[in-house]
Amino acid sequence: MNTAAGAEYDGLVAAVTGGGAGIGAAIVSELLARGARVAALDLDPSQAPDGALPVACDVTDRASVEAAVATVTAELGGLDILVNNAGISAVGTVEENDDITWARVLDVNVTGIARVTAAALPHLRASSKASVVNVSSIAALNGLPQRALYSASKGAVMSLTFAMATDHVREGVRVNCVCPGTVHTGFVDKLLQNFADPVAEKAAMDARQATGRMVTPSEVAQAVAYLASPRNGSTTGTALDVDGGVTHLRMRPDKG
Repeated sequence: MNTAAGAEYDGLVAAVTGGGAGIGAAIVSELLARGARVAALDLDPSQAPDGALPVACDVTDRASVEAAVATVTAELGGLDILVNNAGISAVGTVEENDDITWARVLDVNVTGIARVTAAALPHLRASSKASVVNVSSIAALNGLPQRALYSASKGAVMSLTFAMATDHVREGVRVNCVCPGTVHTGFVDKLLQNFADPVAEKAAMDARQATGRMVTPSEVAQAVAYLASPRNGSTTGTALDVDGGVTHLRMRPDKG
C-alpha cells in the first residue's frame, strides 16, 4: 500500500453489508488496503477478508441490524462509511415469481438498505467524512430478460439513493450508488455449471459487455472506494456505471 493511498482512508471506519464473499469481500479488501478499519457484516461473516471485523447481521431483521451497527461502533470507535452491498438475485418474468419471492427480494435488496442506513445515520452524522454507497445494478436502467423482480429492486435502490442523498446532504452525509454489469464472482462460476455447455455460456456472458469480458469484483470495489472517499466531497446523488459499456455503448457485430 502506498502512503498516499493509505492516507485517503486513515482513521476512517467502514461497514460493508454482504461483506463475507463476492463483491462485498472485494470492497472490504479494497477499503482495508486504503487504510480504513472495516467491518464485514454478513449472515455468515466467517469468510470475511483478513483484517476485517466480522459481524453477523441479517439485513431483514431490524434488531439484528441495530445490534450489528452497535458492535461496529463499539469495536472500531465510530462509523464514517456505509456500503450497502447485501443483495439477492431472482430469475423470471412477472408470471414466474410468486408473492413470497417478491417480498423476500424486496426485503433484502431495498428495505434492507433502509434498515441498515437508518441504524447507521446517528453515527454518520457525527462524522465529518460521512458517506453511504449503495450497490445497484445495470438492471435498474436496462431491460434484461427474465429479471423483472431483480430489476425492480435495483431500480428502487437507485431511486432510494437519490432520495437519501437529498434528505441527508445538509447533514454532511453523501449518498451515491454504483451500478455494476455482470460481475465474475464465485457465484457465477457455480451458476455456469448448471448449463450443458459452461464454456459457451461463459463466452455469452462475456460478450454482453462491449469490453468482451465480465466485470471483476475488484473493479466494482475500486468504484465504491472512489465514491466513498473523502477526497470526492462534491460527489453525491450520483449513480456510477461499472458495466463494460452495456448501458451506453451500441457496438456493431464483430466481423473479425
